Amino acid sequence: MQFMSRSDTVIAPARLPRTRGGFTLIELAVALVIITVLLSAILVPVTTQVVQRKINDTQKTLEDAKEALLGFAVASGRLPCPASSTSNGVESFAGGGSAADGNCSNFFDGFLPAVTLGLTPVDAAGYAVDGWGGTQNRIRYAVSNQTVATVTNPFTKVNGMRSATMASMSATPLLYVCGSATGVVAGTSCGTAVKLADNAPVIIWSNGANAATTGGAGVDEAQNPNSNGGSADKIFVSRSTSNVAGSEFDDIVTWIAVGSLSSRMVAAGQLP
Repeated sequence: MQFMSRSDTVIAPARLPRTRGGFTLIELAVALVIITVLLSAILVPVTTQVVQRKINDTQKTLEDAKEALLGFAVASGRLPCPASSTSNGVESFAGGGSAADGNCSNFFDGFLPAVTLGLTPVDAAGYAVDGWGGTQNRIRYAVSNQTVATVTNPFTKVNGMRSATMASMSATPLLYVCGSATGVVAGTSCGTAVKLADNAPVIIWSNGANAATTGGAGVDEAQNPNSNGGSADKIFVSRSTSNVAGSEFDDIVTWIAVGSLSSRMVAAGQLP
């Protein structure tokens, strides 16, 4: 009989737990949901920041334009005519018109004359653009052609404002800015709509992000001339942004009050 020593004992290898070959469909689905939620949390703020930056850039461009227009008035004794769609950023007079008569080719549906004002940057054709930067996003500009104290085109004619007098300009309705298009009297006044201004010689505006697509589809945006049309008269609308279908509004509108213009010109000796 043979005896095995303790050292001769055969020890069976321990069984290792069976490992799985991959994720189950449920686990993959959960992982995808988590990834989607995380990406959404990251992308939404980034998109919001991009839009806000474009808005901020546009607002700065509009403020720069106001200062340039005031500077031009101080130096020239008048405001420039709007640029036309073919004048490459230069103010545009009607056929035979000039600074002597202030007869612009278009008073309400024009563009900021960035080249005349010496503003930069401009696009390849010479027009200032808003934060969205497309051809449809060229900065718009309107100037009043209202006769004041028998003086025609007082704001775009050399010494026209001096002839019209500050008192008469302050007492005369010029361009209107309304809080809504609902209730306005076409081409006349804000009517029953909230009136934000009725004595503005200058309106400057951006058609916003939807300029190339639905700009002007909403009744309020349709009061501001844009690449899709719009009402070309002395009535404009400025209100809060809305993405509601049929009531879209993302125009950014600003203006120069006649008092601000007059005080700047008085300080420069252009008035009274």
